[in-house]
Amino acid sequence: MKFLKVIAFTHKQIELKELGKLVMCQENLTEKLQQVKDQFNIPELFYLSTCNRVEFVLATSQDVDKVFAQQLLQSFGMGLCPYYMDTMIDAASIYEDHDALNHLLRTSCSLESLVVGEKEILAQLRRAYEECREAGLTGDYLRMVMNCVVKTAKEVYTHTNISRNPISVVSLAYRKLKDLKQCSNSRVLIIGAGETNRNISKYLQKHKYSNFAVFNRTLANAETLAADLNGQAYDLEALKTYNKGFDVIITCTSATQPIITAEIYKTLLNGEEGRKTIVDLAVPNDTAPEVLEQFQVQYIEVNSLNEIAKKNLQERYQELVHAERIIHQNIGEFVPLLKQRRIEVAMRQVPEAIKQIREKALNSVFADEVQSLDDQSREILEKVINYMEKKYISVPMVMAKEIMIQTN
Repeated sequence: MKFLKVIAFTHKQIELKELGKLVMCQENLTEKLQQVKDQFNIPELFYLSTCNRVEFVLATSQDVDKVFAQQLLQSFGMGLCPYYMDTMIDAASIYEDHDALNHLLRTSCSLESLVVGEKEILAQLRRAYEECREAGLTGDYLRMVMNCVVKTAKEVYTHTNISRNPISVVSLAYRKLKDLKQCSNSRVLIIGAGETNRNISKYLQKHKYSNFAVFNRTLANAETLAADLNGQAYDLEALKTYNKGFDVIITCTSATQPIITAEIYKTLLNGEEGRKTIVDLAVPNDTAPEVLEQFQVQYIEVNSLNEIAKKNLQERYQELVHAERIIHQNIGEFVPLLKQRRIEVAMRQVPEAIKQIREKALNSVFADEVQSLDDQSREILEKVINYMEKKYISVPMVMAKEIMIQTN
C-alpha cells in the first residue's frame, strides 16, 4: 500500500469558486496527464474533478509532499499566480498508504461529499478512472484499488441508509428552484449537456416543465438532451444571438472561463426586464460576476448549498458510523489481497527461470550423458523433469502466499 498516494483539493479547505481554478479543460486532458506521467516518472495515475473536489490519485514509490504537489500543478500550466498557487498548496490534503485508501473509500461512499448520501460521486470516480485506464495511464495496482473502492461503496449503499431518500447537489438545487415557484411553462435555457444537467432535467421534466432550449459545445450532445426534453438544440455560439427570451438559465459546463458574460446575458434578455433565475452548478462558475452586479438575478450556485449539506450531515451521523465500519473491514480485507497479488506478479518470472535451468541442464551441463541414454531412458528422464518442473513452479508460489498470510 506504500505506493498509493492522493493529492486532494476539496470543498472542506477551499471555497468552491476558488476550487474551480484547478479544473482542467477536458479537451486535451489525456495528453496533459500523459506528459506529466512521463515527466515525473509516475507509473500510474488518474485525475478526478467534480463540483466540490479536484484530486490526483497516484501509484508511485517516490515521496509525495506539498513541494511535489506544487511542481505537479505547475507542470499542467494552469496559469495560477503565486498567491493562488500558495493558497492551493497550503490547503491541499496529501494521503498515502492506508490513509490514501481510506480517503478514496470514504469519497466513493459520499462521506467526503458536500452532500452526504449522494451516489453521483461513485459514478464520477469510476468514470474518471476508466477514462485514464483506457488512455493507458493506469495499470494493475490502481485496478485493484478501484475494485476495492467500488466493492466498498456498493456495500455501504446497500447495507446502510446513508443514501435513503437520496439528497444530491442536483436535488438540492431543484428544491431551491422550486421554492421560487416558477411556472411549468417557464422558458428554460440549459447550457451544457453533461451528467449534472441531464439529472436536473429529469426533475424538471417530472414536474411538467416543457419549454426547453439546450446549448452545448458539441451540437450532437445538445440534440440528444433536447430530444429527451422535446426542446430545441443549439451550439454554444448561438448564445450570442439567441433572442427568444428566458425565465430560467441552468448551466453546468467544464469551461474554465465564464460562459454567461454580461454582454451575452443582455442579449439573452432581449429587452425583457424583471428578475430572472440562474442555476449555476459549474465549478468554476459559468456566470461572470458582472452579470450579478449589473442585472437583477435570483442566483443559485453550488456554494449556496453548503448550509443544507451541513444539516444533511448531522441527520445522517449514525449511518456514517455504520459506513465507516464497512470501510474499515474492506481495508482489512484488501491488504492481504494486495500482498498476494504482488507475489503473483513477482512469481511470473519463476517458470521462465526454471525452463532456462532445464534447457541448460539438458543441452549443456549434462548433454553428453543425455545423448548416451537409449530412447526409453530419455523418455523417462523427460517425464521426471516435466513433473519436477511443474512442482518447482507451484511450490514457491504456495509457500510465499502462506508466509504472507501468516505474517498479516
